[in-house]
Amino acid sequence: MEEKQNPAKLFGVNVFNDGVMQERLPKKVYARLRKTIEEGSDLDLITADVVAHEMKEWAIEKGATHYTHWFQPLTGTTAEKHDAFITSPLPSGKTLFSFSGKELIKGEPDASSFPSGDLRATFEARGYTVWDCTSPAFIREDAGGAVLCIPTAFCSYSGEALDRKTPLLRSMEVINKQAIRLLRLLGNTTSRKVVPSVGAEQEYFLVDRNKFRLRKDMVYTGRTLFGSMPAKGQEMDDHYFGAISDRVAAFMKEVNEELWKMGVTAKTQHNEVAPAQHELVCIYSEANVATDANQLVMQTLKRVAHRHDLKCLLHEKPFDGVNGSGKHNNWSLQTDDGLNLLEPGRTPHGNVQFLLILSCLVKAIDVHAGLLRESACNPGNDLRLGLQEAPPAIISIFLGEQLTDVVEQIVKKGTATSSLEGEVLQMGVATLPELHKDATDRNRTSPIAFTGNKFEFRMVGSRDSIAEANVVLNAISAEAFSEACDILENAEDVDREVRKLIIRNFREHQRILFNGNGYDESWTMEAEKRGLPNLTCMTEAIPELTRPETVDMFEKLGILSRTELEARAKVKYDIYAKTMNIEVKAMINITRKQIIPSVAAYAGEIAGAAAAINAAGTGSSRTVMRLVEKVTMLLDETQDALDALAAADKKAAGIQYGKELAVFYHDEICPLMQQLRRPVDDLEMIVEKKHWPMPSYGDLLFER
Repeated sequence: MEEKQNPAKLFGVNVFNDGVMQERLPKKVYARLRKTIEEGSDLDLITADVVAHEMKEWAIEKGATHYTHWFQPLTGTTAEKHDAFITSPLPSGKTLFSFSGKELIKGEPDASSFPSGDLRATFEARGYTVWDCTSPAFIREDAGGAVLCIPTAFCSYSGEALDRKTPLLRSMEVINKQAIRLLRLLGNTTSRKVVPSVGAEQEYFLVDRNKFRLRKDMVYTGRTLFGSMPAKGQEMDDHYFGAISDRVAAFMKEVNEELWKMGVTAKTQHNEVAPAQHELVCIYSEANVATDANQLVMQTLKRVAHRHDLKCLLHEKPFDGVNGSGKHNNWSLQTDDGLNLLEPGRTPHGNVQFLLILSCLVKAIDVHAGLLRESACNPGNDLRLGLQEAPPAIISIFLGEQLTDVVEQIVKKGTATSSLEGEVLQMGVATLPELHKDATDRNRTSPIAFTGNKFEFRMVGSRDSIAEANVVLNAISAEAFSEACDILENAEDVDREVRKLIIRNFREHQRILFNGNGYDESWTMEAEKRGLPNLTCMTEAIPELTRPETVDMFEKLGILSRTELEARAKVKYDIYAKTMNIEVKAMINITRKQIIPSVAAYAGEIAGAAAAINAAGTGSSRTVMRLVEKVTMLLDETQDALDALAAADKKAAGIQYGKELAVFYHDEICPLMQQLRRPVDDLEMIVEKKHWPMPSYGDLLFER
């Protein structure tokens, strides 16, 4: 029988965390490193050498032979290059294992081989990875053995950010500075640091790996380009929170153990709404640590799925007709002495600090709604947002009944004198305990919902890094805090000015508040009347990166320069165009090489059956002839749609990568892809299963 592992002993065993550092590092070295982590002071090379040596010794004890600078380029995934600890052989023929402070602090990957938006030319290869000592190093175990992974930032030779982490770290420093500045003006003299705290909810699909491999569309694009819904989908609501099957439970158990060893606080797991869909949630941590942890979650889900002959799908919309996958980003602000700045307390109407911070955040989200929408855009999310399964593409804030009532009092009367309280819920069963319900319900249709003591940003795509969304949340909040501080620092009466500022922020930006049904068509019209942006697709959202207001904010705060923002916009246009290019070519090849030949063979078989019936002298079969006509008609429609798509694809090949090509794919080619899918999906419902060249939705979603 397999020996059971104690989860308490398992957690963090592969992390070079604070406890390990205290145990292994000399006291002075540990103190200098902690100062760097907590205060951002420079780390000298002598200290780095000692840390590197002990990190190497610890890693070798864990079985590691190699180390890697683990970073997050603009590809949306992580990158790593493995180097062995081994050094040049000694004259005796033996060798040593070493790892220097310089190797710990800096690496040199080829910057021209990663997306840079023209910040790096092909001949300008040099780039640097730089150790992020605020996110602990860890050992990752896989089929290749154990590897020491060192979380790093990635920049160009001239210092521009080429990754997701660098602007995130910059934004964390900025929001800390501005939040502390605001707290001091409000009389808080004890808190020394404010950090954005983040918890990410990760949705994903699991399908049988052998069936997945028979779907070339999924292999190439991560989603189905064709497919008809089976007789049963998610309409019975029986999968959500349903009993977890043994095969999936075994997978989840191994995922948890792998993550726990790397210090990732995987906590909640369950079946999601769609068949074959699941969710994993981690406990809150500092934004950069949470971002690293979520990348590890996605990597681990995929790697462990492979061991169980499953395939983990992180695409936002792998199946048409059932709910897609997102990633809720729960964001709050925590002080080093344990305060949550988004905690309203039992009487939020009298909590002036909370109301000022809330009003600043409402202002920030209203002013930069388009940028926040852009932070969650990718080609897969275009297939998900606003489709009655995910938040609409229109940014709005749900505050709930209690806070909405407080805000309305302030807007109408200039002050709030009461707060709604939760009631006791009567269940009608004497043996059940009294249940004190919250003062506020939840709203699953809201892009940004206030849920007790945090904001839940529900738009992020399931395969995206959460870094960009948190950069924007941090930046727009820091800007609003800074503007408030500018006013309060020049006020003769700070208390009076605080109250005036709260009133002004809520009155001027109440248009962004909406507690209703975001799926209702009337909301789209109402939002337009309010002047709220409705960016329905990625190509409409990308320009938000280079709006004057965006550039001004990011440059003023020192998070991203105009050049870096323009580069990121170009990378996003290229990603969209390249993604669509792959999907189009996959669609064309699958139709030509698999679908048309298979359907033609089936049509020939039923035509032969019709001929046999005629030859028997019993008269023609109307049913068989109608079937032949239907299949032939749909096959002709398929060929016509294929020809139109192929012609458009040829036209796209003559357009250079950039905005023009991305817009062409969205406006011209996406509709043609739908035109091709329609007759093919109709054919799937007619053609006998043995003739259909790929597993169906039913095979993928229900047979695991």
